Amino acid sequence: MAQFFLIHAENPQLRLISQVCDLIRAGGVVVLPTDSGYAIGCGLENKKGLDVIRQIRQLDENHNFTLLCRDLSEISTYARIENQTYRLLKASTPGAYTFILEATREVPRRLVHPKRKQIGIRIPDNRIALELLRNLGEPLMTSTLVLPGEDLPMTDPYDINECLGHQLDVVIDGGFCGFKGTTVVDLTTSVPVVTRFGGGDSAIFSEHA
Repeated sequence: MAQFFLIHAENPQLRLISQVCDLIRAGGVVVLPTDSGYAIGCGLENKKGLDVIRQIRQLDENHNFTLLCRDLSEISTYARIENQTYRLLKASTPGAYTFILEATREVPRRLVHPKRKQIGIRIPDNRIALELLRNLGEPLMTSTLVLPGEDLPMTDPYDINECLGHQLDVVIDGGFCGFKGTTVVDLTTSVPVVTRFGGGDSAIFSEHA
């Protein structure tokens, strides 16, 4: 069964954050809060963890995972960012946005779209998630925790643990964090294109279109 951690949403206990990161580094699959609901994730090089996530969500090999990053500097390691793109990212992060960007070679090939060489990247506006990422020192590859046949993600950590604990290594209870998905913005085109409306205000990108 998964280890269950009750972590304070505003003042995350660093001792617990460190324990969770140790489990992730050891190959664990984690459910964590973000600013757009609970996500399921694992380390970048954790191929077995990726398979577990695909199995839980019944995803095929073409599903696009999202890199959860701690700051703009980390994003620039995994995605190509021009000056205008950087200004947009700085103005809208952290926040409930997923940005489609050109991937660099630092992104594992299995996470990159095979034809377009793109990757979804975001910086969540959630203290628990950000503390995890800072402690971990690298991004998490993540997916929203929506079970097969459902339209909305799971929102209750206790229900998540009851339902999926036998397949997970860590479940973090960070309180209710919503269920509205991120606003997805394609920044690989000449002007930003909002491809999905969600929790992030899309007006900022209309100004640059």
